[in-house]
Amino acid sequence: MTTGYLVLETGEIFNGEWIGDSQEVTGEVVFNTSMTGYQEMMTDPSYAGQILTFCYPLIGNYGLNDQDHESKKIAVSAVIVNDLCEEPSHYQSSRSFANQLKDEGIPGLKNIDTRELVSAIRKYHTVRGKIVNDIKGAVHFDDKKDSKDENFVDSVSVKKQETFENEGFHVVLMDFGYKKSILDALLNEQCRVTVVPYDTAIKDIQDMEPDGILLSNGPGDPMSMRAYFSTIKILTEQYPTLGICLGHQLIALAHGAKTKKMPFGHRGGNHPVKDIITGKVTITSQNHGYVVVEESINEGAFQVQFRNVNDGSLEGMSHRYLPIQSVQFHPEGHPGPSDTEYIFKQFIQQLAAGGKKTCGSVII
Repeated sequence: MTTGYLVLETGEIFNGEWIGDSQEVTGEVVFNTSMTGYQEMMTDPSYAGQILTFCYPLIGNYGLNDQDHESKKIAVSAVIVNDLCEEPSHYQSSRSFANQLKDEGIPGLKNIDTRELVSAIRKYHTVRGKIVNDIKGAVHFDDKKDSKDENFVDSVSVKKQETFENEGFHVVLMDFGYKKSILDALLNEQCRVTVVPYDTAIKDIQDMEPDGILLSNGPGDPMSMRAYFSTIKILTEQYPTLGICLGHQLIALAHGAKTKKMPFGHRGGNHPVKDIITGKVTITSQNHGYVVVEESINEGAFQVQFRNVNDGSLEGMSHRYLPIQSVQFHPEGHPGPSDTEYIFKQFIQQLAAGGKKTCGSVII
């Protein structure tokens, strides 16, 4: 095995062994606490530009299959694991973890002390790292190249619209880096879905005559999308709208709120979230490094609907008069396993109401 190194910009060095491609890579080092779902994580476009550390110590034991990709290719820049299973066992498995990385040209390191690495990330908060072949010379970080304003969304969004036929309501899915599970959830509700690039013009969307709009998840700093805030505001005022993760943040920003970088984000499958209106707590899947600043929301227009039980951060909001709802978590992620599936059903109810604000099944 070839020795490789993860060097943090704070000076820490972690020794490991190369897996996948052997190219050197730089990116923000993040961690996910989920015990399963490594295939879905690696292919989640929200991880674009990041080096993903798996907290669970054994990765690859059930291999990868042809059904569970969240996008057409691996989205992470690199992966960090502790113990890697080289011989997976599962009836759906079609390839190993390491082989998938190699086939797609994605580097990684195994046999890393991931507990020590996660401790360093929690200590320093946002931290960049570089995977290198040797550490004989100084490892430099290019501040300009690694700018937080880099438009990762453009690298993962579709380049032309795609339509998925169905018999129900027509939903335009604005793609900032959407997960296939979001599309599947809409199709399961019998929606006809048109996936469009994030920079699609308002007139083009209007010409599609949608019943509603869904703003997807995606990677990077939401402020890198500032050029599209006015478009998002107009669309949300014209159509029933659901925002998920980055889509939630973009709706908030478009309506005058602010976002901020979190210390080390929420990435995992067991985050408890409380519905402020009903008092019910649900278990959610999350993957985000930014959060909407609750104090910056226009309380005359929006009400806070969801709050994180662990740290009190804002997890979702709804408009007081318009059919607009947004959630920071992933209702399509199936933790619980279906605790927050109702988010999509509420969205469908608003489409059925013809754009009128709904409360449960009651039209206001």
